[in-house]
Amino acid sequence: MLARGKGIAMWRQVAEILEAGMVDGTWTTGARLPTEAELALRFGVNRHTVRQALRDLSERGLVRAQQGSGTYVERPPLTYPIGTRTRFSDIVVAQAREPSGELLAEAIEPASPLVAEALRLAPGTPVIRLETTRRADGVPISWAVSAFPADRFPDIARVYRETASFTAAFRAAGVADYVRSETRIGARIADAIDAERLEIAVGRPVIEIDCVNADLDGRPIQWARARFAGERVRVTVT
Repeated sequence: MLARGKGIAMWRQVAEILEAGMVDGTWTTGARLPTEAELALRFGVNRHTVRQALRDLSERGLVRAQQGSGTYVERPPLTYPIGTRTRFSDIVVAQAREPSGELLAEAIEPASPLVAEALRLAPGTPVIRLETTRRADGVPISWAVSAFPADRFPDIARVYRETASFTAAFRAAGVADYVRSETRIGARIADAIDAERLEIAVGRPVIEIDCVNADLDGRPIQWARARFAGERVRVTVT
């Protein structure tokens, strides 16, 4: 029951009760919560109060609203180890989740000074720029901008679109294996693009990771800047 007149906002009490239900197993991971109307009737409050409680839970990464379907309990944060062999699909599969990816945009453009330095190219050298998202069990985990030497990976967009795997795309271009040669980790708050692509609220925490991958001869093959939904991952450095 809600404690009325005790100085605690009604929406916060609703959020706390729903959160407690997730902890005690009333609603397990992936479970669909009752509708706003059902929750409003259950707690004797208006739908605006319920909506505010669900928004709070969503912003804390505990639930996820799926348009036209309902609100679902989120899985625990994904542990994301970063080392010399960082493979998104392997990380996700190892935690019994289903990885997927999508190519959002592609372009050929002159390498900026930042990208040229990372890939050891002359500024202005053509690179292929890809924007991608990565998901685990359909939930957005990260989105990224990547750049690749255009002369070495002319078909990388096509192969990634077909496989959703950079490892497969590199292999198709003759790079059998690769390693992480550089990683820089930072943090920021989500802007409108982050919010749209990660399906989070503007202002939520985002982990920003810049990295360079290289072939086994030490030649850089990819520069990337990825933004991860901060409440859906726990980044570790191995």
